[in-house]
Amino acid sequence: MLSRPVAWAVVIVAMLTMTVSYIDRTTLAVLAPTVTKALDISDTGYGWLTSAFSLAYLVATPISGWWIDRVGARRGLVYSVLVWSTVAAMHAIVPGFGMLFGLRIALGIAEGPGFPGGAQTVYRVLPARDRSRGFGVLFMGSSIGGMVAPPLASLLFRNAGWRVAFLGTAIAGLAWIPLWIALTSRRDVRAQLEPPPEPATRARPKFAELVQHPLVVRGLVGVFAAAPVLGFISAWGSKYLVKTFHTDQGDVGGYLWLPPLCLDAGALLFGDLASRLPRLPGAPPRLLYAIAMVLASTIALLPAVDTPWQAMAVMGAAMGGGGALYTLCTADLLSRMPAASVSFAGGILAGAQSLALIIANPIIGAAVDSQHDYRGVALALGAWAIPGSLIWIAWRPDVRFEPRVQSAGG
Repeated sequence: MLSRPVAWAVVIVAMLTMTVSYIDRTTLAVLAPTVTKALDISDTGYGWLTSAFSLAYLVATPISGWWIDRVGARRGLVYSVLVWSTVAAMHAIVPGFGMLFGLRIALGIAEGPGFPGGAQTVYRVLPARDRSRGFGVLFMGSSIGGMVAPPLASLLFRNAGWRVAFLGTAIAGLAWIPLWIALTSRRDVRAQLEPPPEPATRARPKFAELVQHPLVVRGLVGVFAAAPVLGFISAWGSKYLVKTFHTDQGDVGGYLWLPPLCLDAGALLFGDLASRLPRLPGAPPRLLYAIAMVLASTIALLPAVDTPWQAMAVMGAAMGGGGALYTLCTADLLSRMPAASVSFAGGILAGAQSLALIIANPIIGAAVDSQHDYRGVALALGAWAIPGSLIWIAWRPDVRFEPRVQSAGG
């Protein structure tokens, strides 16, 4: 194993992959009021744009997880970040809905290896006792990206317009690549991250076997409970502020940094507690998950707020709860996976998140077009988080996933 400082350095740089990913995917959400107005796109059309990314991500993440399990995160993440940064920069030249829709699909495909690669990195470089904490750090990367994107995109927008804002935010990925190459070129890190030669007797589950297993189904239920809440705040927060409080487009970044910061807090705190608090062998962190469920469901309080900062406080509580749900659910499932399938299973979880957003975002857009506000949407999202979370808590998991033995080429 790597020394503890080196292992955590690798995890932190892998976490920054998620930061870059969320900066690039979130920039459109931050600029949505201006971009949709400039390109004459309705709220329903915007809902389909957010679903375009999610649909591509749904397809790409399981395939990417399978690919990362074979080529390793060291090389796979470099290729992925290079491609998606290029696609993100191309958002600056869109003439209308059609090209923007196509680029959202391309971005979703290119970002597919991001989370599976990060999950594999955490699994390979950290001992089992530290992995819940490590997944909390990994999820922190997405919230840092969500926190950085609003003020950065808003600053670029105020000074140079929305097209230059897309170019500016895309540079973050190119800055990450040399940092990752330098760290993972160390012989000890490379040996830890490179997939070992696979014996012919190693058991590697097929997709159908993996996705139908009760452990994975339980994980998917947990993801479906949390995803619409987090997706709404990330994709619709800017449009919510502009529509509800008439906030200027250039000022939304001054508010939208708070919910991702709370996601950080939730992911880190609950991940750390899951690593520290004693539990029976194989038992999931049910009490922590119940507390996270309550926090996520506070999004239903959004109709009661009177100011943008009150709205950010509610969104922050919900974001913290959602981040905790993701961290606990992911760590619990991946800790029960065989090492050869961690990225594949992580890709399935990420794909499930996308599927939930594919369904939710057009419905949210249609509801806002119909009701002209977000009250009904907030109430529905708060209620949605509860049943799936309760199912996850009540479901008694097998201790570990045991795939059927098959040949490496089977």
